[in-house]
Amino acid sequence: MAVVSDVIAARHVTGARRTGEPTTKMAEVAASLAGKGLRALGWRFHRGEVLRRRWGLQCTHSFCRDRSTGTAFENINKPVIDRIIRVDHAGEYGANRIYAGQAAVLGRTSVGPVIRHMWNQEKEHLKKFNELMISYRVRPTVLLPFWNITGFVLGAGTALLGRKAAMACTVAVEESISHHYNNQIRTLMEEDPEKYRELLEVIKKFRDEELEHHDIGLEHDAELVPAYSVLKNAIQIGCRAAIFLSERI
Repeated sequence: MAVVSDVIAARHVTGARRTGEPTTKMAEVAASLAGKGLRALGWRFHRGEVLRRRWGLQCTHSFCRDRSTGTAFENINKPVIDRIIRVDHAGEYGANRIYAGQAAVLGRTSVGPVIRHMWNQEKEHLKKFNELMISYRVRPTVLLPFWNITGFVLGAGTALLGRKAAMACTVAVEESISHHYNNQIRTLMEEDPEKYRELLEVIKKFRDEELEHHDIGLEHDAELVPAYSVLKNAIQIGCRAAIFLSERI
């Protein structure tokens, strides 16, 4: 029925040109049709731009408002906040995929509950950063599909090498993430600790939980895997590359 009504409205538009109907009315009808069509495809208009509904609307100025709570973010350093939230979202997304890979291989072994415990915390981290991306109008990194695959492969691949190798992977990744969170905390403290208080609390909480995962890995014999240092360094090089790219792309 919506399609039929749109066709009828379109005919009114074309008929208006012949009857001399005011062009403003034509423009209103045409805009209405365009809006309906875009909404049907999952898009929306905002200040003359068409943006994906899935990720909310990106604010290009220093003033943003959380559409769910009405909270205003005034005079924020948007480029810095964009990089922080984008890379943290990507990191938590990748961590989720790593634990998914580990659970797929070791989920029914003695370390299965331990992996699921850490994975559940990572799910909460990702959920929070999904919310922050909407609040601060931050787009996700375009590399998410790549992190989806590489994260799962890394988790499953190390798990196939055994429980100790999986825990060595956990130690390497969580050490890299907690170090990165510490750098972000210093950056926000230098910017304005009161202005970014909420974000600082989130990052500090998640940093502490990542350190907990790091310690769990050590407690489960991560350092006893053959070539532990080589494996750890290789994974951390990959983590640093992922952080660098996700901040910028």
